[in-house]
Amino acid sequence: MLAPPASVNEATARADEIARDVLAPMASRTDQGVWPVEGIAALKEAGLAGLVVPREHGGAGLGLRAVAGVCESLGLACASTALCFGMHLVATAVLAAKATPRQTELYLEPIAAGEHLTTLALSETGTGSQFWLPQTKLTTTGDGWRVEGQKSFVTNGGQADSYVVSTMAADPDAPLGEFSCVIVPVGSQGLRFTGQWEGVGMRGNSSLTAELEGVEVDADHLLGAPGDQIWYVFEMVAPNFLTAMAGVYLGVAQASLEEATAHLSARRHSHSGRSLASEPVLQHRIGGLWAEVQATRRLVYWAAEEAEVGGPEALPALAAAKATAGDTAVAVANEAMTLLGGMGYRDRSPVERHLRDARAAHVMSPTTDILRTWTGRAVLGLPLLGT
Repeated sequence: MLAPPASVNEATARADEIARDVLAPMASRTDQGVWPVEGIAALKEAGLAGLVVPREHGGAGLGLRAVAGVCESLGLACASTALCFGMHLVATAVLAAKATPRQTELYLEPIAAGEHLTTLALSETGTGSQFWLPQTKLTTTGDGWRVEGQKSFVTNGGQADSYVVSTMAADPDAPLGEFSCVIVPVGSQGLRFTGQWEGVGMRGNSSLTAELEGVEVDADHLLGAPGDQIWYVFEMVAPNFLTAMAGVYLGVAQASLEEATAHLSARRHSHSGRSLASEPVLQHRIGGLWAEVQATRRLVYWAAEEAEVGGPEALPALAAAKATAGDTAVAVANEAMTLLGGMGYRDRSPVERHLRDARAAHVMSPTTDILRTWTGRAVLGLPLLGT
């Protein structure tokens, strides 16, 4: 395995190479519902699994700007793989936030060594897009914890080595809003995955339902202190998740733009021999798409940088970045399909895949509507949650 990348540019360059050589050739197969085992293995081998693990624990110690860049590179080639790896990076950041020495030994160091894949398990059927209100129960067992509940849409379900699970607080008298996060290792008794992911897009992400029936974990599998979940959700999960997903959908938008420009440059009218790229109306439309993608890229990267330094506009910037990247991905993929004509409208064409993958942005919690509301509330100086 390669040593961890020393900079954002080096991390992005490694992701670019893997996207080109491994992800892109397998994108069609992944889109058939095959979890991208080769792509994830290549990312581990390239030293990228520990992208956000602190350097003292063997990782690269890089932040949100690196997450955005790597996820864009991967999203350009295969959105499903980018989603899978992005969720690993988010869960890793959550693990690293308040890791104990034991948690560092069990999880962070193996992640940095490319030997461990993790992911989030937050969503539940009953709470919908309000993922910060889990109903999964956590109780004490004397020397550990018992977890009871069900998690929906668990990316990397059945494939990851550990799952960061959000739960209600173990204290039955805890006030509403106090929850916890625990690490559940794969193979834990009572943990099983059901169903089969058959989504419109993002078909290779193995998004399954996790059944947690009396799952018992050791005391040191609790992240932080009891009731820390809200801190994790809004201080760790939200910034990393919004940045990773914004990067993924930015990559999808860029891929759609490249498909359109390549088509217009290559295709010629049979009667005149003129390239489609010579048509002023098509030049106008491509120019608009290019500007839209570039503006989105600047927002995504600036939001990541603003959040890294704790800037005053980090909150609205991050919310707007993921919402805007989703809007841009859908709009550019849709327009690219029109510009490609019948060739783009064919089943299993790259642009058709991009459009299906892009649609997930608007329904993936926090949804676009929630993020636009959060942006407005933040700009107005109001708390995100409240009336």
